[in-house]
Amino acid sequence: MKNIPTEWTKELLRTVCHKTEMWIPNKDKRDSFHYIDVSSVSNNTFTIKEASLVKADDAPGRARKIVKWQDTIFATIRPSLKRVAFISQEYDNQIASTAFCVVRPNQKHVTPLYVYFFLLSDLLNIEINGLQHGASYPAITDKDVLNQTIPLPPLSEQQKIAAIIYKIQKAIEIQESIIEKTRELKKSTLHHVFTHGLRGEKFKETEIGPMPESWSVQRFEEFATLHRGYDLPIQDRTSDTVPIVGSNGIVGYHNQSKVKGPGVVTGRSGSIGISYYVADDYWPLNTGLYVEDFHGNDPLYVHYFFQSFDFGQYAAGVSVPTLNRNIVHAALIFVPQIREQKEIANILKTIDQKIELHTAQKSALQDLFKTMLNKLMTGEIRVKDLDIDVSEVESCA
Repeated sequence: MKNIPTEWTKELLRTVCHKTEMWIPNKDKRDSFHYIDVSSVSNNTFTIKEASLVKADDAPGRARKIVKWQDTIFATIRPSLKRVAFISQEYDNQIASTAFCVVRPNQKHVTPLYVYFFLLSDLLNIEINGLQHGASYPAITDKDVLNQTIPLPPLSEQQKIAAIIYKIQKAIEIQESIIEKTRELKKSTLHHVFTHGLRGEKFKETEIGPMPESWSVQRFEEFATLHRGYDLPIQDRTSDTVPIVGSNGIVGYHNQSKVKGPGVVTGRSGSIGISYYVADDYWPLNTGLYVEDFHGNDPLYVHYFFQSFDFGQYAAGVSVPTLNRNIVHAALIFVPQIREQKEIANILKTIDQKIELHTAQKSALQDLFKTMLNKLMTGEIRVKDLDIDVSEVESCA
């Protein structure tokens, strides 16, 4: 462990925690409970995303560890994945899998949220990763976790450290919520604009269903003709600025292009239906299908249309389904006029820009979270003399 401030102490985690209990069905009769397994915990937000409500009689054999409000659970299976979560009041006295080490802080010595953040820190996880055993299914024991050394500032400083990290974590959650809601907005907008348009027009019946009066029915090939991408040996990839685009997006750069101007590439196998828009010249890789001819349609609109189109139904093959462009070309689709196409594309682009903005803000906050977590936990950054609101931390304690 790095050097810590002189007024801090070091203790084994077990010495500042209470013992926890196992659920024994014959002694603790329950009708049902929320069961927290490893998949319940997000290693992105470090929270319990969803715990299943199970009947006690049908509970899995691993459902044995009682958790209490203010505990932290730490997954001992594949610990490098950091399945760590703080137990909120919602899950007080519920049951977790034996795949977790349950850490219950003694609040006379340590602040619960401080322990939670310690269990997320590099300070602990570097040590834990060195204790893993088992190649295909790496794991550690509860003892490995509880025998880790935790740096202990005075309780008042623990609360301030926890309060700062907690506020950053909540800001990340806010960004995540905005991103999720904006994606839902995009999904509903995609469905609406590609079936109803923007004009509020009356509908007319067609051989493939009702559509706005000014729209037309076309074969897919008349709207956007697809072509398989081109081979490019790996040694021909350079650091120049022409992107190489395939089924997985931009996978490198090349010193020449196969397509001049904006384009759209869609997944052909393994990523069917994923669409990428390229603003300038590019090299379409053979792992995807690119739009060889837009037939006067707006390329950005075509990109968004691809996101709403069910390419999966035109795939062939069992083990690795591959998109059959000849079958796709024969499909009948609705096509609005070019002006409305551009308006639709701009609306969806604005939504994507909002998603990109909040994704960037979330990423910056995640970097800040990691930096502050590790610097505060080692005392590299001190907060003992700062006036920090710790009410949120106290409400968790």
